[in-house]
Amino acid sequence: MSWDSFVWFALAASLFWISGAIVSVISKRRLPAAVLAGCGSAIFMTFIVGVWISLGRPPLRTMGETRLWFSLFLSLIGLVVYLRWRYRWVLPFGCLMAVMFAGINIFKPEIHTEELMPALRSPWFVPHVIVYMFSYAVMGIATILAIRILWLTRRSAAGSAPAPGSTTPATVDAAASPLSPSLQGDLRLCDTLVRMGWGFITMGIVMGALWAKQAWGDYWTWDPKETWAAATWLSYLLYMHLRQGSALSSVTSAGSEAIARQNSPAIEVASHSNKALHRTLFLLIFSFLLLQMCWWGVNYLPSAQGFSLHTY
Repeated sequence: MSWDSFVWFALAASLFWISGAIVSVISKRRLPAAVLAGCGSAIFMTFIVGVWISLGRPPLRTMGETRLWFSLFLSLIGLVVYLRWRYRWVLPFGCLMAVMFAGINIFKPEIHTEELMPALRSPWFVPHVIVYMFSYAVMGIATILAIRILWLTRRSAAGSAPAPGSTTPATVDAAASPLSPSLQGDLRLCDTLVRMGWGFITMGIVMGALWAKQAWGDYWTWDPKETWAAATWLSYLLYMHLRQGSALSSVTSAGSEAIARQNSPAIEVASHSNKALHRTLFLLIFSFLLLQMCWWGVNYLPSAQGFSLHTY
């Protein structure tokens, strides 16, 4: 199988992904949408396996090849979240993002057929890159969740904002509930995905360090990509600490907040809670931007040209 056939596989997979996304929105039955999206992922995976066999090496060498895996994992993670947690809107976003990255590969493939350099012929090469691409896709879905929570909470706050001097019970109750049960579920899922994605990023870093020691004699050299990887890892770690601290604070201060609400407007308590949540969610979005720099942005940095072992 050659790269010339990619456009046909990509178009077929995209057709199934888009169909699955549409069905998931208009139908209450999950099975038809899951089958359509699953067929798209199976078609895309067939191409990846076929290219792997024809090239005699894993298609993980170039930016275009890594986008293949990113598209595949986006669709699969969206499908798993849709089936496991019944989030209907996650499947369309995952599938449409997969279509977008597959489309980028059609117009800008950045795919080559050269043999792997000796340093890449390592047992660590395949698991290191695949684990990283899976973590990137997981963090992509988590970022979509964060954007959705931010948008809905801001829209809800704007809709329930009291008129100047107004303290009607309905307004106070609306402001005192920063997250609906649905959004609380979104936030829990977002945190779960971040923890899982961070775990896979950690695995990727460890495997990369072992690989570097085997190939170049050092675990870590502060190569530009390694520097951005460390910044990304620390940024997601900070997000998890802030979220954990927020959860513990909400439990330990529940009693004091109940007393505070008797003596001050509930709007102030909810406003403080919303602001803290928004800051952590913006940090999550910022972390994903760091991740993009780590993945492909570093290739365009002048400091990486001719120096970084990871530019491709």
